[in-house]
Amino acid sequence: MPRFSVIVPAYQVQAYLHACLESVLSQSYPDLELIAVDDCSPDACGAVIDEFAARDPRVRAVHLPENAGLGPARNAGMERATGDYLVFLDGDDTLTPDALLSLADRLKETGEPDVLVYDYARTYWSGEAVRNRVFAELTEDGPAPFRLEDRPGLLNLLMVAWNKAYRREFVQRAGFTFPPGYYEDTPWTYPVLMTAESIATLDRVCVHYRQRRAGGILRTTSARHFEIFDQYDRVFAFLDERPELGRWRPVLFRRMVDHLVTVYARRDRLPRGSRAAFLRRARAHYRRHRTPGAPVPARARVHHTLVRFGLHRTYLALRLAAVLRRRAARLAGRLRRALRHGALRAHYRLQRLLPLRTDRAVFTAHGGRGHGGDPGALEAATRALAPHIRTAWVARPEHHHTVPAGTRRLVPGTAAHWTALARSAYLVTDTDVDPGLVKRKGQVVVQTRRGTPLGHTGLDLLERPAASGGTDFARLLRNVDQWDYVVSPNRHATLTWERVFPGRYTTLEYGRPRTDRFHTATADEVAALRESLGVPEGSVAILYAPAHRDYRRTQRRLLDLERVVRRLGPRFVVLARAHHPRGGPLEAASDRVVDVTGHPDVTDLCLASDALVTDYASLMFDYAGLDRPIVLHAEDWEAYEAARGLYFDPRTSPPGAVAGSDDELIDIFATGHWCGARSTRLRAEFRERFCPYDDGRAAERVVRRVLLGESVPPPAVPPAERRPVPSAAAGSAAPSLATVPPQQPAGLLTVTDRG
Repeated sequence: MPRFSVIVPAYQVQAYLHACLESVLSQSYPDLELIAVDDCSPDACGAVIDEFAARDPRVRAVHLPENAGLGPARNAGMERATGDYLVFLDGDDTLTPDALLSLADRLKETGEPDVLVYDYARTYWSGEAVRNRVFAELTEDGPAPFRLEDRPGLLNLLMVAWNKAYRREFVQRAGFTFPPGYYEDTPWTYPVLMTAESIATLDRVCVHYRQRRAGGILRTTSARHFEIFDQYDRVFAFLDERPELGRWRPVLFRRMVDHLVTVYARRDRLPRGSRAAFLRRARAHYRRHRTPGAPVPARARVHHTLVRFGLHRTYLALRLAAVLRRRAARLAGRLRRALRHGALRAHYRLQRLLPLRTDRAVFTAHGGRGHGGDPGALEAATRALAPHIRTAWVARPEHHHTVPAGTRRLVPGTAAHWTALARSAYLVTDTDVDPGLVKRKGQVVVQTRRGTPLGHTGLDLLERPAASGGTDFARLLRNVDQWDYVVSPNRHATLTWERVFPGRYTTLEYGRPRTDRFHTATADEVAALRESLGVPEGSVAILYAPAHRDYRRTQRRLLDLERVVRRLGPRFVVLARAHHPRGGPLEAASDRVVDVTGHPDVTDLCLASDALVTDYASLMFDYAGLDRPIVLHAEDWEAYEAARGLYFDPRTSPPGAVAGSDDELIDIFATGHWCGARSTRLRAEFRERFCPYDDGRAAERVVRRVLLGESVPPPAVPPAERRPVPSAAAGSAAPSLATVPPQQPAGLLTVTDRG
């Protein structure tokens, strides 16, 4: 008897069925049977199912003699199921990696509940993945399992069959089956949740719900959408047979009205000319199933009124009024923006006529983020070494809490921001200067860039269209013409930037300011950072930092983090800071894979870690100055080099051990090579070459030269004599951690996309 019976009905999904079935069979939890039901599909669905059944004995192929619909197809799968739990998956959707492992763990934790509810994310053709907006209802806090009355908010979730696992015994005992017709999930999910004696939740995305551009049932214009009325009749008939469930009638009535309004309002569902008839049916259902005294939320009263009285013409008038209101609002918004832009430009021109303030400096980081990076280090050094200069930081309001108390906070695009740009003598940034900036005589622009260049940049991207991303090279050079100083961490960066960013600026080869914190932080600060990140005391933290792949539309993970932590054992935890499509959540298999993508400062992650795993991210150059082990995971070298181009091959002069696959990476850590003598020697050579000035005084050297006018900067401490802050767990004896017994905690693996 398998743990899971995964039931996949298939009808006209031949383009997606292979990915769907593969997502099930490739699960890390293999104790399953896959029942694929060919609903007499006219395309190649049946052949695809037979191919999978021939190659994997866990696949059971079911071919229906005639098309029965999604509900009866699922019933056919349930009749043949033998697993402990039933899991439904539509033929164009997919399970996420390790989804069944997470389900199995949660079922065990919660005592084998009747129903386990989990989350999903909508996936689009663009690669964007958007998590369910009400995922907070799936919190695992509080007692579990529970009954629906303990967590009625679960009814706010999408009422579909495929975001839940069902104990087969419970389903058989209650006699639940799917009805025919559209909206077959409605008379299944409500009765199941109301009847279940035990329910649990899993706060994890387990299903990718494909949003097809065309062909989906809910995007098909058809009179069959009228079948929704029969489905709600079945729901209320179920309640009529069970008076003890009568308390749910007001809730289901409100859900029914909301659902009917949704179908009525969508332009792509009801055939032309049938909306009035649909609203008349809705009015009859409203009167038939209305519960006297049931409160109606204020925001839903208009919808309830429309349905209660069948006000089709009123709805059309309201919709027309809403369209006109939106158009007027958009026009007014454009007018307001144009007037505001004109007023700000006039304000900026006026401010440029006023004297320049030689005691003011403005700092900003890429994307309007909070205080940090190289500009943050220079701002802090300015306050310490040149207190006569008043500093201001430009950031979006949500990041103002990161700005030190003694620094003025500016919001991008405001009058105060443009005043500061017009009258401040010093402008410091790691990104492009504001497009509307007109550099005044006497103004000094300091550009810090963002790390030692490994991949091609600047004018070298002219030959790399996959990486240039439509870069306006003429604008790039206009931006370069405004630079007065460029802060460089090493000779390689200096030679590269002066060639690919040609200009009249002066290069300050003084080191990378943001790495000063590696030398000024204390052991107590490191310990506090580790605690805030959830690093167990005494563990070894490994920071995994993959580079962005310009040649990929979506940034899928090259390293299987869940497999790594499973192979290395419970000593390892993964803190994941990775590339997601448009900021979507990283899907973790367990509490040992935690998404910290939103962490504001990668420097904190470096300090909290004991080792770095990366591929081509420039973070390796900064991390080398911290003098902690580095391992390269370079699996797609040819593709990355062809798309982006590299100034040198890091595999030939690496900062540590090199892994060409997941297995090699696991072996490097399992055998202790990651912190062995050879890795230490390679790191020392790499640090000597790329970190000649990263001694904790890089920001001081820049401030003394630019703001204080000192021509001779303080000399750099030789790499062999530096003492960066040790990690909290390893201290200076990190190599000995390779021999830590398996029963002791040992690791944190952190993922980042920040160079």
